[in-house]
Amino acid sequence: MPRALISVSDKSGLVAFARGLADRGFELISTGGTAKALQQNGLAVLSVSEVTGFPEMMDGRVKTLHPRIHGGILARRDVDAHVAAAREHGIGLIDVVVVNLYPFAAAAANPATPFAGLIEEIDIGGPSLVRGAAKNFADVLVVVSPEDYSAVLAELDRPGGPSAEFRFGLAQKAFAHTGAYDTAIASTLGGVSVEHGVFTRPPAGEGGWPASLTVPLHKVQDLRYGENPHQASAWYAEESRTALGDARVLQGKELSYTNLLDLDAAARIVLEFDEPAAAVIKHTNPCGAATGATAADAYVRAREADPLSAFGGIVALNRPLDADVAAALISTRLDAVIAPSVDDAARAILAKKGQMRVVTADFSRVRESAGRELRSILGAVLVQDRDRVVEAAAPWPSSALQVVTKRQPTADEWTAMRFAWRICAHVKSNTVIFTAADRTLAIGAGQMSRVDSVNVARMKAAAHGPDFLRGSAAASDAFIPFRDGLDAIAAAGATAVVQTGGSVKDAEVIAAADEHGLAMVFTGRRHFRH
Repeated sequence: MPRALISVSDKSGLVAFARGLADRGFELISTGGTAKALQQNGLAVLSVSEVTGFPEMMDGRVKTLHPRIHGGILARRDVDAHVAAAREHGIGLIDVVVVNLYPFAAAAANPATPFAGLIEEIDIGGPSLVRGAAKNFADVLVVVSPEDYSAVLAELDRPGGPSAEFRFGLAQKAFAHTGAYDTAIASTLGGVSVEHGVFTRPPAGEGGWPASLTVPLHKVQDLRYGENPHQASAWYAEESRTALGDARVLQGKELSYTNLLDLDAAARIVLEFDEPAAAVIKHTNPCGAATGATAADAYVRAREADPLSAFGGIVALNRPLDADVAAALISTRLDAVIAPSVDDAARAILAKKGQMRVVTADFSRVRESAGRELRSILGAVLVQDRDRVVEAAAPWPSSALQVVTKRQPTADEWTAMRFAWRICAHVKSNTVIFTAADRTLAIGAGQMSRVDSVNVARMKAAAHGPDFLRGSAAASDAFIPFRDGLDAIAAAGATAVVQTGGSVKDAEVIAAADEHGLAMVFTGRRHFRH
């Protein structure tokens, strides 16, 4: 009788899979909670203790680490001496090992988990079982993911049994699984400090970078090419598989390298807002962003901020796509759109633009965490916490802000400045942008001086008429270093300005704002985006 050892933390699909093994003549061996779950569902289970002749001990720390378990896994069936040794010592062979590990990463992601709790989430027997079965993949199927359960049953039914390719594929996945697990442990413990015998985890979002950082990534797919056709590229996801790591393409051509960069840039903007919001991106910079009563309303406002640049753009919305917004989207030639979901009526409308990529992704968990960002440079990698515009999370005015001019902002100006501040944080530096309370009016992105940024924005606004920026709010992602930048903003027509402050020339800039009758606010927090 073939035998399967099952010991899993993630019990999704477990009972159906175990029943499938039992129906195919497998004897089931299991431990602790897994055995209980199987028995409660009417399956016959042989406990590990019955196999080893030893009880589980030391709070479950020792249970599967025994020759009668590992010998059954590691014995090569094509080596007579191995088979004879197993027979001599009463070791029954194990043909399938189904194991996934203690949820260490989930415990580590919870800042409330104490250090001692982290240590108890370090699995010992599980990785040993997985590695042993993966090493002996020619004779043992190793299963670490519920996603593979149905494929395993299908391969067992295959004439001649599971193929060598299938066995090796499971082994590759198993080694990646244990590698990612050990990496998570090393990275988490690397950030723990020790003083006088007290182990302290760093607060969430505060440094604590380990001395060695390894990031487990799983390939989603190869991409046609990178930024240019002569550059090979691929798309990888972190193990958490959130956001763009678990995006679904509902229609259109395959996503390209630049599509993914633009989708990321667009999503970051709309995630700043609780109300319906839309952003139109070209080359990772917004050409328009807006909020509205509905997703359709927000999109049309964002598109009309710069309709010429919107052609061929990438769009993100923070609301599901319905028929109204779908109809608005197909009225412009777009490369891709991303949203949390798409309803059936919208899908039928979007299908009229079959080349447009329609993507869904769940960004909710991204909003809930500080997040980590990595960027490669020549021969090295930079790591930082994800930038968050926390000072604009609540309506303005706020105690975190400083009004530095003689004139106080009006209520409408406060609203417009808050909107502008949330957008400018996502525009490449140096940037100066002009907005109304619910939409961008003109964006000067990525210039070498802030005066140049203002001039680019004014050039963009000229298409709407000479007074289009009159009464607008302006935002600068860092301090305005000289009064010429403020003079340019005033000349463009803005009546309120929000900036970081902190320049040695702040007094001159404030005096210039007072001369022009502007209201100006300092945030004390910079938002460069390089």
